Amino acid sequence: MSKLDEIDRKILHLLQENSKVSVKEIADKLNLTKSPIYERMKRYEQDGIIDKYVAVLNTNKIDNVMIVFCSVCLESQRIEEINKFKEAIGAIPEVAEGYLMGGSNDFLLKVIVKDLNAYHDFSSGKLAALPNVSQIKSTFVLNEIKRTSVIPVF
Repeated sequence: MSKLDEIDRKILHLLQENSKVSVKEIADKLNLTKSPIYERMKRYEQDGIIDKYVAVLNTNKIDNVMIVFCSVCLESQRIEEINKFKEAIGAIPEVAEGYLMGGSNDFLLKVIVKDLNAYHDFSSGKLAALPNVSQIKSTFVLNEIKRTSVIPVF
């Protein structure tokens, strides 16, 4: 794990705001030269702090997008079973995000599908068909209030 200073935090914030920002623009905003900015960015990539650069799509501008949160309980919470489930959901394209949870549910999944019929096919044909799944609870998004990919860097 890398120790981040104030300049690192500023650079990472700017990159999260707009991953297409140029090294020159960052240098200008921070009153630095391009070389140290470039070197820091390369270090972030090498250290895995920056995992990848992506385009974040506005789901309100795309037809036929339905977001569903699924709480999943497994029959067994043995580490081997948890790892099998994690691997299986990692291969399902409809699962946009997945979290191992503490509490009453084992996993929370953010699922993106075309419509209610597509969700039914996903939940009964893919998710419920996985071994060790005992219960699925679905919550449907009516209106997205806030979504960001920006992670506060402390």
